[in-house]
Amino acid sequence: MTTTAPAAGLLVRPVTAADVPAVTAVYTEAVLNGTATFELTPPDETEMAARIAHVGELGFPWLVAEEAGRILGYAYFNWYRTRPAYRFLVEDSIYVDPAAHGRGVGRALLAALLERAHALGLRQMIAVIGDGANAASIGLHAALGFHHIGRIEASGWKHGRWLDTVLMQIALGDGGATPPVDRTP
Repeated sequence: MTTTAPAAGLLVRPVTAADVPAVTAVYTEAVLNGTATFELTPPDETEMAARIAHVGELGFPWLVAEEAGRILGYAYFNWYRTRPAYRFLVEDSIYVDPAAHGRGVGRALLAALLERAHALGLRQMIAVIGDGANAASIGLHAALGFHHIGRIEASGWKHGRWLDTVLMQIALGDGGATPPVDRTP
């Protein structure tokens, strides 16, 4: 798998408790003003901390992109579905501060997620992209090897309009070509 290095001065690292306010702020902006998430009410810092803890308890990464001490975005993956047969398939989530769009932050975060998913022996990653018009997210995922697998039309109602969901997927390691090493959730 080929990945590109983060932009100069950008550090991608695991989230810490001190990052919760910044992570919450990035997500609040996405909830209130964006269409990448279909959540309508932003979670508070307590809820975000609980979400981060849950992902960590699963042994999965929650990463932040930091530049000069400022959090520019975050990303993590979680199970796509919790039924046992899905235990080699995860879904990624990436949110970037609007002021940092177009600077390679999302690319650095997604590349780091892909490396960690591969190292864990996972076999597939799914991107469930809110808003079929989200060209930046669709383009980012395509640039790192994801391919389109579907579209769910009019699947979310937000900001007074229907939004589609775009589904993309990438195989990790051998993908579906060989049996996996079992990892029970």
